[in-house]
Amino acid sequence: MTSIPLVLAGPILRHTHAKGFTLWLVTSEPAAFTPYLDAQKTVCEQHHVQVGERGFIHLIEVVVAGGLNEGQTYQYDMVFTEAHYQQRWETEKASLFYDGQEAFSFSWQPKLTNVLHGSCRKPHHDEPDALCRVDELIAQSITQQQPRPDVLLLTGDQVYSDDVAGPMLQAIGQLSTALGLFGETLSGAVVDHSEALMDHPLNYYRRDEILPQIATNTALSKLFFGAKKKPVFTSVNAKNHLISLSEIISMYLLVWSDAVWQCVDIQDDPIAEPFKAQFTRERDVICRFKETLVKVRRAFAHIPVYMIFDDHDVTDDWNLTRGWEQEVYGHPLSKRMVGNAITGYWLCQGWGNQPQKFSQVAESAKTVFTANGLQHQDPFIDQLMDFEDWHYTLATSPPIYVMDTRTRRWRSESSLNKPSGLMDWEALCEFQQDIIGQQAVIVVSAAPIYGVKAIEAIQKVFTFFGKALTVDAENWMAHKGTANVMLNIFRHYKTPPEFIILSGDVHYSFVYDVRLRFQRNSPHITQFTCSGIKNAFPSGLLGWLERINRVLYGHKSPLNVFTRRRNMSVRARPPEGLDPSTLLNGSAIGQLVLKENDTTVICKALRSNGDTIEFPPREDD
Repeated sequence: MTSIPLVLAGPILRHTHAKGFTLWLVTSEPAAFTPYLDAQKTVCEQHHVQVGERGFIHLIEVVVAGGLNEGQTYQYDMVFTEAHYQQRWETEKASLFYDGQEAFSFSWQPKLTNVLHGSCRKPHHDEPDALCRVDELIAQSITQQQPRPDVLLLTGDQVYSDDVAGPMLQAIGQLSTALGLFGETLSGAVVDHSEALMDHPLNYYRRDEILPQIATNTALSKLFFGAKKKPVFTSVNAKNHLISLSEIISMYLLVWSDAVWQCVDIQDDPIAEPFKAQFTRERDVICRFKETLVKVRRAFAHIPVYMIFDDHDVTDDWNLTRGWEQEVYGHPLSKRMVGNAITGYWLCQGWGNQPQKFSQVAESAKTVFTANGLQHQDPFIDQLMDFEDWHYTLATSPPIYVMDTRTRRWRSESSLNKPSGLMDWEALCEFQQDIIGQQAVIVVSAAPIYGVKAIEAIQKVFTFFGKALTVDAENWMAHKGTANVMLNIFRHYKTPPEFIILSGDVHYSFVYDVRLRFQRNSPHITQFTCSGIKNAFPSGLLGWLERINRVLYGHKSPLNVFTRRRNMSVRARPPEGLDPSTLLNGSAIGQLVLKENDTTVICKALRSNGDTIEFPPREDD
């Protein structure tokens, strides 16, 4: 078998602040190492979680004596205590340096001028990976003295736990075996242990038959565990839905690191004949995806990266309705599946955003992740499901507030099938208190606060007939209480006068400038939606929806009077060269450019095909 790399994934640069920085990485050995930063004196708090015989997740908080200097470029690396480990690392890290580098580098820049953001990165989508554009920008900053991006915000669907290609599922199983990732007992499934999944005849493209069998008239059996057919937009394939924690962890390693792919050999031998053609098509896309992963891994090591979940990080329609929650959390296997995905999110994403928030979670994890395997999983999952501090604020200028729009929902009291609000009243009040009185703020919302009204109208029709799950009615206006409170926050006289919203989720990009009607001192609200990193909307359908939206809900349309945002003027910025179209399709990374003493917000979509499309402000705005 091919030798297993020492460093399986990372290092990923995470929370970076005035006093130091945070690193996340995964090793195949319990190897001791020490981070260093130039010639600076540092103090490190190291955490590690063993997830398998050859799987160790590390989170290292580095405190720098005297702190970091604003705008200064720092060199860092890791030194392994044992010489043979260090020798292996010297070989492995060579591909992660840019030209002329002998160490990793980063810059702490609290005054934001160049912010990158994006969401929705599906490995088996045909679109190229737009994260490669981040690598290009960093390379240019190092070799050509171009401006270096300040931060990368990943705003949802960093992984797709519910929509997995057959070749990726095979790679996940092979990597789990190679690393000896810990298995778990399963209750309520055809198999009683996760290690029996890969050899089960229903494993590929038929996992819905392994999953719980619940009465066919329930939302769970029709919409969660089956392949959902959504007649308006698209279909979500749950036939290869990830189940175990080992699968979730393997997925993260495979989408963030080129190194682990040497442990994988994708073959169609175990695939049933009816699925071989699909498997072959998906394998071609996955092979192209893995070839660019070294660029993604390199970029992640050189820029502060922050993340927040959306539904696909866990499962489609996660907490969308009260009925969904009752169905899914009422069955031991479906609850375990959701819990495993949340556990994986904490380990691989959430923990690194602001580690101090998770001290109690990390302490509890010591009793769960042991050298002898997983223990006490269900109580730990309950603790994570009850956790209410996934959101966070970054002390930048302007400050960044990252919303949790998934776990603190405003549930409908009138119907099990009506969409829950993306945040409940208490969470919205906390949000308002955090931003009130600021001169400017950047708010990250996984879903756009101001959506495309024609699409929201279609979702509202389906919701009226109790079919919110059918069209993913994930928008801020879908729940009256949440919509009214959020819009009232914008109308509050102490709301920041400069308000920037970064969002994704919808698989197309657009920019809205929003002003309050009938109010002299309206805040300047700019919403920049950029999605997906490796995903796109069906192009023909999006074109029709965009034209319908322009006709029915254009800036001067009287139909706007009948919407909840009637007291607001919402104007779209057409993408450069595409006027009058207001929506941009195709995978991209968003680039937000801010200038000191200038309220102009510059929005660019860095497309995966190499094009850069700007959304210029309207001259009459």
